[in-house]
Amino acid sequence: VILPTISRKHFDTAFHTLLSLIHVSFTPADVVFICNVANGPIAWIPRLFGKPTVLNVDGLDRKRKKWNLIGRGSLYFCELLSAITPTRVVTDSRIMQEYYWRRYRRRSAMIAYGAEVPANGAPSKAVDLPSEQFILYVSRLEPENNPELLLDAYRRVQTDWPLVIVGGNAYDAAYVSRLKSLADDRVSFLGPVYGDGYWQLLRKAGLYVFACEVGGVHPALIEAMAAQKPVLYLDTPENHETAGDAGIPFRAKSADLAAQISRLLRNADLRQELSRKAQERAARMFGWEETIQKYESLFSELLAKNGRRSSA
Repeated sequence: VILPTISRKHFDTAFHTLLSLIHVSFTPADVVFICNVANGPIAWIPRLFGKPTVLNVDGLDRKRKKWNLIGRGSLYFCELLSAITPTRVVTDSRIMQEYYWRRYRRRSAMIAYGAEVPANGAPSKAVDLPSEQFILYVSRLEPENNPELLLDAYRRVQTDWPLVIVGGNAYDAAYVSRLKSLADDRVSFLGPVYGDGYWQLLRKAGLYVFACEVGGVHPALIEAMAAQKPVLYLDTPENHETAGDAGIPFRAKSADLAAQISRLLRNADLRQELSRKAQERAARMFGWEETIQKYESLFSELLAKNGRRSSA
């Protein structure tokens, strides 16, 4: 089902979800699963029609630097309602689970994302790069994801390994242009890359840098771990919960990030050890089978309370 939206930063999510919830309320759906804390104010709509709702709140979106004071205030209001309006709340990390209990006394089901590296697809033109000899960064290009920090750090590193940046920003082309102006000729901006091309980039990368400072468990980080990449990650509680000792943390200082990049580029044995640890941790903590089982259990519980039986 494809529904319209308002393609503006402040309205896209809420408007599209509003239409979607109205639509699904008149379908035979037994449980309605909603993502994003911004949908907290409207997660009650299907409940008026006897349909329990599950809201995955993700991270603390109000902390993103792109929001002005009004935007942050609105998202704080959404966060407050996200603890009230849905039948059940899902958090993707222990840190977020503890936050919702401490702040709102709302219990949540902790269900992490899953990651599984697919089989090799057809070769992609986007992956014409030397195998195991480039640095990869994948993220939406926004300030809280720290692409400027990475570019500044990379300028300090003496290496012939290129830096490949994957991602874009549909709402702020000027910011993307600014980033490109800061890059030297060793940096390649590929824009958004999906599907086989994305996974081929992950497989071929020699080092993965993850610099996001807002959010819970990021799929991009666990996918890099599942693809057996040595990972450098920004030292936040959420990122540390995800990667732990399977990666190397860095402070939000370009000098520290540059030092950690240089350290890994000089030490092939350390890269190999981190690759092994990353794959093992991803398989142990972020397997899709366990994630699916937890959701099935949650949905079945809601169906039973609603007087229905699961067909699973």
